[in-house]
Amino acid sequence: MSKVIAVFGAGPGRGVALARRFGREGFRVALVARRKDRLEELAEQLRRERIEAMSFPADLSDPAGVPELISAIRADFGRIDVVEYGPIGIGRHFIPATELDADALRNYVPLLLLTPIEVVRALLPEWTERGDGTFLLTHGASAVNPLPGISGTGAIMAATRSYLYSLNAGLAGTGVYAGTLAIAGLISGSEIAATLSDVPSDSDSPAANLPVVNPAELADQYWDMYTTRDRIEVVYPGTPNRSFSSKIGPDDAAS
Repeated sequence: MSKVIAVFGAGPGRGVALARRFGREGFRVALVARRKDRLEELAEQLRRERIEAMSFPADLSDPAGVPELISAIRADFGRIDVVEYGPIGIGRHFIPATELDADALRNYVPLLLLTPIEVVRALLPEWTERGDGTFLLTHGASAVNPLPGISGTGAIMAATRSYLYSLNAGLAGTGVYAGTLAIAGLISGSEIAATLSDVPSDSDSPAANLPVVNPAELADQYWDMYTTRDRIEVVYPGTPNRSFSSKIGPDDAAS
C-alpha cells in the first residue's frame, strides 16, 4: 500500500506544491482546509496530474474535531504516514507588538497551537506502533527571530515551535520524526503575497522587503527534511544571522 501525506491548511501555493512533490514520489494525498469548493478544485488538479488525492474540508480552529478528521482520512486511505501542518492565511500578521491585544492572540491559539498538538496525539499510536511517521510543522520566520511589526502570530507560532523541539527530542529512537520549516518570505501564489503585492519597497511596512519564495522550492525543502531527517529546523530562505540559520540541529537547540 502506497504512503499517504495529509496536508493541513492546503492552498493553491505551498500546499498544492507540497502535495505535488510528494505525489511524484508515489504518495497519495489528503488535502485539509476550510473552503470545500477550493479544496476540491485543488484535489481535482492533482488528479489530472495522476496523483491520487482527496479533499477533507475541516475547520482547523476547532481542536475537538481532530479525531473525527483523522478517522475520516484513515477510512479513505487506510493510513497516514506524513502530516504537514501549516494553515497560515490572511490575518493580523503584520501588527506591531505595541498594538497587540489578548483577543488577537487568543483567536490564534486553537489553530496554531492546540490543533497541531491534537493531530500529533491522534497519530502517535499508529506511528510508534509502525516505527515510522513524520510530522512537519510550518511557521513564519518571526517565530524564530522576532521582527518589529510582525507580532500577530509570531508569539503563538514560537510556542508551537518550542513544542516541536521537545517533540523531536521525545521521539528519538522511535522511528518517528518531527521537523519544522520557517518561511522567511512571502509565498508566490499565496493569498498573503497577493494582498501585499502593492506595498512599495520604500514603505515602512515590515512586508516591504520580504523576499518572494517559490512554493516548489519549499516543497523540495520538505522532501529533503522527510528523507534525511537530519535536522529539527530549516529556515528558508536562510540569512547569515544565526537565528535565521538555514539548518538548525540539536546542538544549536541546546546552545
